[in-house]
Amino acid sequence: MKIIFYILALGLLLHSCDSEDDVKGGVLILVSNTEDMGDPEKHFAGNNLWEVAPPYHIFVSHGYEVDFASPKGGEIPFSMDPLDISSYTIKYECFMEKVNRSLTPDQVDYSKYDAVFVGGGYGPIFDVANNQKLLSVMAKVYDNGGVIGGCGHGPASFANVVLGNGEYMVKGKKLTGFPNSTEITKSWAKEGTLLPFLLEDRLREHGAFFQSKADLKDKHEVVIDQRVVSTMFLPSSAIVAKVMIGEIEMKEK
Repeated sequence: MKIIFYILALGLLLHSCDSEDDVKGGVLILVSNTEDMGDPEKHFAGNNLWEVAPPYHIFVSHGYEVDFASPKGGEIPFSMDPLDISSYTIKYECFMEKVNRSLTPDQVDYSKYDAVFVGGGYGPIFDVANNQKLLSVMAKVYDNGGVIGGCGHGPASFANVVLGNGEYMVKGKKLTGFPNSTEITKSWAKEGTLLPFLLEDRLREHGAFFQSKADLKDKHEVVIDQRVVSTMFLPSSAIVAKVMIGEIEMKEK
């Protein structure tokens, strides 16, 4: 009886994870497959659970179908223990079931999505930011009137996006993300020396008006400019998702 109950429960879980009832639209969350930074000490790269799970919760709880994609597809490495919203969405909203079935770039149909979100953790700088197919997906979603958002190190992933008109997506827009002033004080990536580039530098190089701590009223402020939404640090990751939904629904009115 226990085995039968387990099979039935698993079937219900998988059905609920794939349910498309009352779906408002689609959101693609990009995540990294890179577990470490390639140095002898193997500093962890990966994805920050607290910058991916809370936005996922916001999207699904507002009626959006969420898919995950990564450069290689499949299972995804995370840092941070599941607490609060992250714990809830893992237990009740099929987060781990979906994220560990992440799509490969070739499996992504950009036309299904109203928005793309990239959370933090260092991993996306190492693989999402230079994956031409995922950069192309972001460009096509944006060119199609969609919304792009990121938190922490996530905006590094769309610093390299080139739109159909040949311009960088970030050019002429106000954006923020994990700033140099904080990066060079942290040991997580040896003060930034293990990174392929610094987020703030790359955004500025490609024409963004980077918003530093001095430019913002609060370091957790969310910056919105022409359907691109960003914030510096993880406490605002869920707020970015909520603002993105507002941008999607404003566009649809």
